[in-house]
Amino acid sequence: MDFSWMAWTTPTIIFFSTILFFLITLTVWEIKIPGGAPRKGILRFETTRGDRLFISLLGSAYIHILWLAVTSFSIWGALALAIVFAICVFSFV
Repeated sequence: MDFSWMAWTTPTIIFFSTILFFLITLTVWEIKIPGGAPRKGILRFETTRGDRLFISLLGSAYIHILWLAVTSFSIWGALALAIVFAICVFSFV
C-alpha cells in the first residue's frame, strides 16, 4: 500500500505505534484483570485506566506544544516531562 500521501516520517510512525501499543496493553490488562475499579484521585472525580490514559495523552500533547512554543531546547526534554506527567496521572488521578 502506498501511504506516501500521509507523510509517514519515522517520528510519526513511532508516535502512532506508541499509542497503539498503549491501547493494546490496556486491552490485555483489562482482559487479564477485569474491572480496573474506578477511583477518586486528586481531581475528586472517578477515573478508570482508560480515563487516566486519555488525560495523560492529552496533557502530554499540551506539554509538547508549550515546549515548542516557549523554549528552543531539544524536544527530548518535553518527552521526559510528559513521561513524568503520565506517571503522576496514573499514580494520583
